[in-house]
Amino acid sequence: MAGNGRRQFIKIAAVGAVGAALGIPTHSAADPVLGMIFPPANTPVPPEARLMYPSGVRFLAEGIGLERMTPEGYDKVFDRIVPAAKKLAADGANAIVVMGTSLTFYKGAAFNQQLQDSITKATGLPSTTMSTGIVEGLKAVGSRRLAVATAYNEEVSRRLRAFLEESGFEVLAIKGLGIERFEDHGPVTQDELLKFSSGVWETAPKSDAIVVSCGALKTLDLLVPLEQRCKVPVISSMPHALWAGVRLLGLSGRAPGYGTLLARA
Repeated sequence: MAGNGRRQFIKIAAVGAVGAALGIPTHSAADPVLGMIFPPANTPVPPEARLMYPSGVRFLAEGIGLERMTPEGYDKVFDRIVPAAKKLAADGANAIVVMGTSLTFYKGAAFNQQLQDSITKATGLPSTTMSTGIVEGLKAVGSRRLAVATAYNEEVSRRLRAFLEESGFEVLAIKGLGIERFEDHGPVTQDELLKFSSGVWETAPKSDAIVVSCGALKTLDLLVPLEQRCKVPVISSMPHALWAGVRLLGLSGRAPGYGTLLARA
């Protein structure tokens, strides 16, 4: 982003920071808009977006009706992604992020990049994905050896391993919760997720970062306690996809209080 547009977004971000510090709502029609494509249908803007970025940016959400977190389920909805991006663009989005990790890594790193390129070509807008957000987050904290905790079954976790290795990382350990539909499993509590994720890291203590993968897992408040327990940075789907998305709008992505990367972005 160059010239007047970038200066405008920097000004918006600065005004938002002052308003947030004073407790004054600062959302306005001039704020840049992040359009988010979610795998499930009828997904609202997630609370993490407002907690991380309470001012200076607006959010739009569009769902595509994924039913199961399996390769077959992804295949059924994949052709709906670009039309959803076009709708978000028509509704005023200034950038697009696909908020589905497994939906974007399941056919590999090149396919994830092709998806981003297709969205940008169709809409004229910058785009990213949850999978790209994880990769960019890991690179930003300088990590290469990973312990990976996922929500997925063995096949989808295997595909995540392949994606991360194609992206230049070494996966020392990966384990999933075996979830294909959260409707069948129920919510994963914070304590359960902390125990599970730290347990994966304990099987590979030479890892220099932990990845927690699945946008449906509530990880924003997990970042700090998991980092404190394992003493390495934690990169997870929802927070770091939001970080990657708002950066496309010319904002810093900084969100203090939510782990190593977001504190210093």
